[in-house]
Amino acid sequence: MLGLQKQISLRALNSFGFDSVAERYTEITQKAQIPALIDYCQEHALPCLLLGGGSNLVLSAHVPGVVARIRLQGIEVISRSQQTVRVRVAAGEPWHETVSWLLDQGFYGLENLALIPGTVGASPVQNIGAYGVELKDRVTAVNVYDTLQRQFTQLSPSECQFSYRDSLFKSVEPGRYIITSVEFELFLTPDHLVLNYQALQETCTTLAGSLAITPRHLFDAVCQLRRSKLPDPATLGNAGSFFKNPHVNEVKFQALKQTFSSLVAYPEGAGYKLAAGWLIESCGWKGKQFGQVGVYARQSLVLVNYGGGDRSQIEALALQIQDAVYSIFGVWLEPEPRYYP
Repeated sequence: MLGLQKQISLRALNSFGFDSVAERYTEITQKAQIPALIDYCQEHALPCLLLGGGSNLVLSAHVPGVVARIRLQGIEVISRSQQTVRVRVAAGEPWHETVSWLLDQGFYGLENLALIPGTVGASPVQNIGAYGVELKDRVTAVNVYDTLQRQFTQLSPSECQFSYRDSLFKSVEPGRYIITSVEFELFLTPDHLVLNYQALQETCTTLAGSLAITPRHLFDAVCQLRRSKLPDPATLGNAGSFFKNPHVNEVKFQALKQTFSSLVAYPEGAGYKLAAGWLIESCGWKGKQFGQVGVYARQSLVLVNYGGGDRSQIEALALQIQDAVYSIFGVWLEPEPRYYP
Protein backbone atom coordinates (compact mmCIF):
# COMPACT_ATOMS: atom_id res chain seq x y z
CA MET A 1 0.00 0.00 0.00
CA LEU A 2 2.82 2.41 0.79
CA GLY A 3 5.07 1.59 -2.17
CA LEU A 4 8.22 2.68 -0.34
CA GLN A 5 11.27 3.59 -2.44
CA LYS A 6 14.81 3.95 -1.13
CA GLN A 7 17.47 6.61 -1.64
CA ILE A 8 15.27 9.04 -3.56
CA SER A 9 16.53 12.50 -4.50
CA LEU A 10 14.51 15.40 -3.07
CA ARG A 11 16.26 18.07 -5.10
CA ALA A 12 13.17 18.74 -7.22
CA LEU A 13 10.90 18.56 -4.16
CA ASN A 14 12.37 21.40 -2.09
CA SER A 15 12.18 24.98 -3.33
CA PHE A 16 15.79 25.76 -2.33
CA GLY A 17 16.85 23.06 -4.77
CA PHE A 18 19.27 21.53 -2.27
CA ASP A 19 20.74 18.13 -3.06
CA SER A 20 18.99 16.00 -0.47
CA VAL A 21 18.30 12.26 -0.42
CA ALA A 22 15.45 10.52 1.39
CA GLU A 23 16.30 7.23 3.04
CA ARG A 24 12.76 6.05 2.21
CA TYR A 25 10.10 7.83 0.15
CA THR A 26 6.42 7.34 -0.58
CA GLU A 27 3.47 9.32 -1.93
CA ILE A 28 0.12 9.49 -0.15
CA THR A 29 -2.72 9.59 -2.68
CA GLN A 30 -5.46 8.09 -0.49
CA LYS A 31 -6.45 8.81 3.10
CA ALA A 32 -6.41 5.04 3.81
CA GLN A 33 -2.62 5.06 3.38
CA ILE A 34 -2.10 7.39 6.33
CA PRO A 35 -2.77 4.95 9.20
CA ALA A 36 -0.56 2.39 7.42
CA LEU A 37 2.22 4.99 7.14
CA ILE A 38 2.08 5.79 10.85
CA ASP A 39 1.99 2.10 11.77
CA TYR A 40 5.04 1.42 9.61
CA CYS A 41 7.06 4.30 11.06
CA GLN A 42 6.22 3.40 14.63
CA GLU A 43 6.86 -0.31 14.11
CA HIS A 44 10.33 0.42 12.70
CA ALA A 45 11.03 3.41 14.99
CA LEU A 46 11.50 5.74 12.03
CA PRO A 47 11.00 9.51 11.85
CA CYS A 48 8.51 10.70 9.23
CA LEU A 49 8.67 13.93 7.27
CA LEU A 50 5.42 14.99 5.61
CA LEU A 51 6.17 16.85 2.40
CA GLY A 52 3.85 19.21 0.58
CA GLY A 53 5.39 21.57 -1.95
CA GLY A 54 8.72 21.65 -0.11
CA SER A 55 8.57 25.47 -0.07
CA ASN A 56 9.03 25.97 3.66
CA LEU A 57 11.89 23.56 4.32
CA VAL A 58 15.64 23.72 4.68
CA LEU A 59 16.75 20.13 4.17
CA SER A 60 19.98 18.40 5.13
CA ALA A 61 21.84 16.30 2.56
CA HIS A 62 20.49 13.10 4.11
CA VAL A 63 16.91 12.74 5.39
CA PRO A 64 16.53 9.67 7.60
CA GLY A 65 13.39 7.60 8.05
CA VAL A 66 10.46 8.15 5.71
CA VAL A 67 9.56 11.14 3.56
CA ALA A 68 5.86 11.00 2.70
CA ARG A 69 4.67 13.42 0.03
CA ILE A 70 1.00 14.30 0.44
CA ARG A 71 -0.72 14.05 -2.96
CA LEU A 72 -4.39 13.99 -1.89
CA GLN A 73 -6.51 15.69 -4.57
CA GLY A 74 -9.97 17.19 -4.93
CA ILE A 75 -12.08 20.34 -4.42
CA GLU A 76 -15.75 20.17 -3.49
CA VAL A 77 -18.50 22.59 -2.54
CA ILE A 78 -19.96 21.66 0.85
CA SER A 79 -22.70 24.28 1.14
CA ARG A 80 -23.68 27.72 0.01
CA SER A 81 -25.93 30.59 1.02
CA GLN A 82 -26.86 33.82 -0.75
CA GLN A 83 -23.65 35.50 0.39
CA THR A 84 -21.09 32.76 1.02
CA VAL A 85 -19.90 29.35 -0.12
CA ARG A 86 -18.07 26.69 1.87
CA VAL A 87 -15.53 24.56 0.05
CA ARG A 88 -13.32 21.63 1.03
CA VAL A 89 -9.90 21.38 -0.62
CA ALA A 90 -7.67 18.31 -0.36
CA ALA A 91 -4.24 18.77 1.20
CA GLY A 92 -2.26 17.89 -1.90
CA GLU A 93 -3.77 20.56 -4.14
CA PRO A 94 -1.26 23.30 -5.10
CA TRP A 95 -2.09 26.51 -3.27
CA HIS A 96 -1.81 29.13 -6.02
CA GLU A 97 -3.66 27.05 -8.58
CA THR A 98 -6.43 26.51 -6.00
CA VAL A 99 -6.77 30.25 -5.37
CA SER A 100 -6.94 30.84 -9.13
CA TRP A 101 -9.55 28.10 -9.66
CA LEU A 102 -11.75 29.37 -6.84
CA LEU A 103 -11.62 32.88 -8.29
CA ASP A 104 -12.69 31.50 -11.68
CA GLN A 105 -15.73 29.93 -9.98
CA GLY A 106 -16.72 33.27 -8.46
CA PHE A 107 -15.63 32.24 -4.97
CA TYR A 108 -13.82 35.25 -3.50
CA GLY A 109 -11.61 35.96 -0.49
CA LEU A 110 -8.22 34.34 -1.08
CA GLU A 111 -6.90 36.72 -3.74
CA ASN A 112 -4.43 38.42 -1.35
CA LEU A 113 -2.77 35.03 -0.87
CA ALA A 114 -2.13 34.40 -4.57
CA LEU A 115 1.23 33.09 -5.77
CA ILE A 116 2.27 31.79 -2.34
CA PRO A 117 4.15 28.54 -3.04
CA GLY A 118 3.28 25.19 -1.50
CA THR A 119 0.17 23.09 -1.05
CA VAL A 120 -3.20 23.61 0.61
CA GLY A 121 -2.29 21.12 3.34
CA ALA A 122 0.80 23.09 4.30
CA SER A 123 -1.04 26.42 4.48
CA PRO A 124 -2.53 26.02 7.99
CA VAL A 125 0.83 24.95 9.45
CA GLN A 126 2.32 28.38 8.75
CA ASN A 127 -1.00 30.22 8.86
CA ILE A 128 0.16 31.76 5.60
CA GLY A 129 -0.57 35.42 5.08
CA ALA A 130 0.05 38.34 2.74
CA TYR A 131 -1.23 41.86 2.09
CA GLY A 132 -3.53 42.04 5.10
CA VAL A 133 -5.11 38.58 4.93
CA GLU A 134 -4.15 35.44 6.83
CA LEU A 135 -5.35 31.91 6.25
CA LYS A 136 -7.18 31.93 9.61
CA ASP A 137 -9.45 34.68 8.27
CA ARG A 138 -11.01 32.27 5.77
CA VAL A 139 -10.70 28.80 7.37
CA THR A 140 -13.74 27.14 8.94
CA ALA A 141 -12.21 23.71 9.66
CA VAL A 142 -9.09 21.61 9.16
CA ASN A 143 -9.54 17.87 8.64
CA VAL A 144 -6.75 15.73 10.02
CA TYR A 145 -5.54 12.30 11.03
CA ASP A 146 -4.64 12.31 14.72
CA THR A 147 -1.62 10.04 15.08
CA LEU A 148 -2.03 9.94 18.87
CA GLN A 149 -5.69 8.94 18.93
CA ARG A 150 -5.34 6.95 15.70
CA GLN A 151 -8.41 8.47 14.07
CA PHE A 152 -9.55 10.94 11.45
CA THR A 153 -11.11 14.03 12.99
CA GLN A 154 -11.87 17.69 12.39
CA LEU A 155 -10.39 20.72 14.14
CA SER A 156 -12.05 24.12 14.46
CA PRO A 157 -10.09 27.33 13.84
CA SER A 158 -9.81 27.91 17.60
CA GLU A 159 -8.45 24.40 18.09
CA CYS A 160 -5.84 25.10 15.42
CA GLN A 161 -4.46 27.92 17.63
CA PHE A 162 -3.56 30.13 14.70
CA SER A 163 -1.20 33.05 15.28
CA TYR A 164 1.30 35.01 13.20
CA ARG A 165 2.99 32.41 10.92
CA ASP A 166 2.26 29.76 13.53
CA SER A 167 -0.30 27.19 14.59
CA LEU A 168 -0.99 24.07 16.62
CA PHE A 169 0.58 22.07 13.79
CA LYS A 170 3.86 23.97 13.78
CA SER A 171 4.87 24.73 17.36
CA VAL A 172 2.33 23.31 19.83
CA GLU A 173 2.03 19.68 18.75
CA PRO A 174 4.20 19.27 15.65
CA GLY A 175 3.90 15.84 14.08
CA ARG A 176 0.71 14.82 15.84
CA TYR A 177 -1.72 15.76 13.08
CA ILE A 178 -1.60 14.95 9.37
CA ILE A 179 -3.75 17.43 7.46
CA THR A 180 -5.97 15.77 4.86
CA SER A 181 -8.09 18.76 3.74
CA VAL A 182 -8.94 22.35 4.61
CA GLU A 183 -12.39 23.96 4.57
CA PHE A 184 -12.91 27.61 3.66
CA GLU A 185 -15.82 30.03 3.78
CA LEU A 186 -15.61 32.37 0.82
CA PHE A 187 -17.74 35.18 -0.59
CA LEU A 188 -20.09 35.03 -3.56
CA THR A 189 -20.16 38.81 -3.96
CA PRO A 190 -17.06 40.76 -5.08
CA ASP A 191 -17.28 43.48 -2.45
CA HIS A 192 -15.02 42.14 0.32
CA LEU A 193 -11.68 43.33 -1.02
CA VAL A 194 -8.79 43.88 1.41
CA LEU A 195 -6.66 46.75 0.09
CA ASN A 196 -4.79 47.84 3.22
CA TYR A 197 -1.36 48.18 1.61
CA GLN A 198 -0.59 51.29 -0.41
CA ALA A 199 1.37 49.48 -3.14
CA LEU A 200 -1.47 47.00 -3.55
CA GLN A 201 -4.09 49.73 -3.73
CA GLU A 202 -2.06 51.65 -6.33
CA THR A 203 -1.45 48.57 -8.48
CA CYS A 204 -5.12 47.62 -8.37
CA THR A 205 -6.12 51.15 -9.37
CA THR A 206 -3.72 51.06 -12.31
CA LEU A 207 -5.04 47.70 -13.48
CA ALA A 208 -8.68 48.72 -13.08
CA GLY A 209 -8.30 52.05 -14.84
CA SER A 210 -11.68 53.81 -14.82
CA LEU A 211 -13.47 50.65 -13.66
CA ALA A 212 -14.25 49.57 -10.11
CA ILE A 213 -11.59 47.28 -8.60
CA THR A 214 -12.65 43.63 -8.75
CA PRO A 215 -11.28 40.44 -7.13
CA ARG A 216 -9.61 39.68 -10.48
CA HIS A 217 -7.77 43.00 -10.37
CA LEU A 218 -6.71 42.20 -6.80
CA PHE A 219 -5.47 38.73 -7.77
CA ASP A 220 -3.51 40.12 -10.73
CA ALA A 221 -2.06 42.94 -8.62
CA VAL A 222 -0.83 40.54 -5.93
CA CYS A 223 0.78 38.33 -8.58
CA GLN A 224 2.42 41.35 -10.20
CA LEU A 225 3.79 42.66 -6.90
CA ARG A 226 5.08 39.27 -5.76
CA ARG A 227 6.78 38.59 -9.10
CA SER A 228 8.46 42.00 -8.94
CA LYS A 229 9.99 41.25 -5.54
CA LEU A 230 10.35 37.48 -5.22
CA PRO A 231 12.38 35.11 -7.40
CA ASP A 232 10.80 32.06 -9.02
CA PRO A 233 12.12 28.96 -7.18
CA ALA A 234 12.21 27.16 -10.54
CA THR A 235 15.02 29.48 -11.66
CA LEU A 236 16.58 30.61 -8.35
CA GLY A 237 16.24 28.41 -5.28
CA ASN A 238 14.53 30.07 -2.31
CA ALA A 239 11.89 29.56 0.37
CA GLY A 240 10.16 32.91 0.00
CA SER A 241 10.36 35.22 2.99
CA PHE A 242 12.99 33.66 5.23
CA PHE A 243 12.35 35.71 8.39
CA LYS A 244 9.20 36.67 10.26
CA ASN A 245 8.43 40.34 10.84
CA PRO A 246 9.27 40.76 14.55
CA HIS A 247 6.66 42.11 16.95
CA VAL A 248 7.70 44.68 19.56
CA ASN A 249 5.83 46.55 22.28
CA GLU A 250 5.04 50.27 22.24
CA VAL A 251 8.07 51.21 24.38
CA LYS A 252 10.54 49.36 22.15
CA PHE A 253 8.96 50.77 19.01
CA GLN A 254 9.16 54.36 20.25
CA ALA A 255 12.78 53.90 21.27
CA LEU A 256 13.69 52.52 17.86
CA LYS A 257 11.70 55.21 16.05
CA GLN A 258 13.52 57.92 17.94
CA THR A 259 16.88 56.51 16.83
CA PHE A 260 15.87 55.34 13.36
CA SER A 261 13.36 57.85 11.97
CA SER A 262 12.79 55.89 8.74
CA LEU A 263 11.90 52.67 10.57
CA VAL A 264 9.15 50.77 8.74
CA ALA A 265 6.53 49.29 11.07
CA TYR A 266 2.82 48.55 11.25
CA PRO A 267 0.51 48.72 14.28
CA GLU A 268 -0.55 45.28 15.48
CA GLY A 269 -2.41 44.55 18.68
CA ALA A 270 -0.79 46.32 21.61
CA GLY A 271 2.46 46.83 19.74
CA TYR A 272 4.04 47.03 16.30
CA LYS A 273 5.21 44.63 13.63
CA LEU A 274 8.60 45.70 12.26
CA ALA A 275 9.46 45.18 8.61
CA ALA A 276 12.19 42.54 8.76
CA GLY A 277 13.25 43.33 5.20
CA TRP A 278 13.93 46.95 6.17
CA LEU A 279 15.97 45.86 9.20
CA ILE A 280 18.09 43.52 7.08
CA GLU A 281 18.60 46.07 4.31
CA SER A 282 19.54 48.73 6.84
CA CYS A 283 22.31 46.43 8.05
CA GLY A 284 23.74 46.33 4.53
CA TRP A 285 22.89 42.75 3.63
CA LYS A 286 20.72 43.28 0.56
CA GLY A 287 22.25 41.64 -2.51
CA LYS A 288 25.25 40.14 -0.71
CA GLN A 289 26.47 36.73 -1.87
CA PHE A 290 28.44 34.23 0.20
CA GLY A 291 29.67 31.26 -1.77
CA GLN A 292 26.70 29.57 -3.39
CA VAL A 293 24.03 31.38 -1.32
CA GLY A 294 23.09 34.97 -0.62
CA VAL A 295 20.47 37.66 0.00
CA TYR A 296 18.24 38.41 -2.97
CA ALA A 297 19.10 41.74 -4.61
CA ARG A 298 15.45 42.84 -4.91
CA GLN A 299 14.11 41.71 -1.54
CA SER A 300 16.20 41.44 1.62
CA LEU A 301 13.78 38.98 3.24
CA VAL A 302 14.65 36.32 0.68
CA LEU A 303 17.71 34.09 0.97
CA VAL A 304 18.65 32.32 -2.25
CA ASN A 305 20.63 29.34 -3.51
CA TYR A 306 22.61 30.30 -6.62
CA GLY A 307 23.38 26.64 -7.27
CA GLY A 308 25.39 24.17 -5.25
CA GLY A 309 24.41 25.66 -1.90
CA ASP A 310 23.28 23.59 1.06
CA ARG A 311 21.66 23.81 4.46
CA SER A 312 24.88 24.60 6.33
CA GLN A 313 25.55 27.63 4.12
CA ILE A 314 22.01 28.99 4.43
CA GLU A 315 22.04 28.38 8.19
CA ALA A 316 25.35 30.22 8.58
CA LEU A 317 24.15 33.14 6.45
CA ALA A 318 20.88 33.40 8.40
CA LEU A 319 22.77 33.46 11.70
CA GLN A 320 25.06 36.25 10.49
CA ILE A 321 22.02 38.30 9.50
CA GLN A 322 20.30 37.63 12.83
CA ASP A 323 23.41 38.71 14.73
CA ALA A 324 23.76 41.88 12.65
CA VAL A 325 20.15 42.93 13.15
CA TYR A 326 20.29 42.22 16.86
CA SER A 327 23.52 44.16 17.34
CA ILE A 328 22.04 47.29 15.74
CA PHE A 329 18.34 47.13 16.63
CA GLY A 330 18.20 44.78 19.63
CA VAL A 331 15.62 42.64 17.83
CA TRP A 332 16.04 38.92 17.07
CA LEU A 333 14.72 37.66 13.75
CA GLU A 334 12.99 34.29 13.72
CA PRO A 335 13.23 32.13 10.58
CA GLU A 336 10.00 31.12 8.85
CA PRO A 337 11.20 27.88 7.19
CA ARG A 338 11.69 24.65 9.10
CA TYR A 339 15.13 23.08 9.31
CA TYR A 340 14.93 19.30 8.88
CA PRO A 341 16.11 17.08 10.40
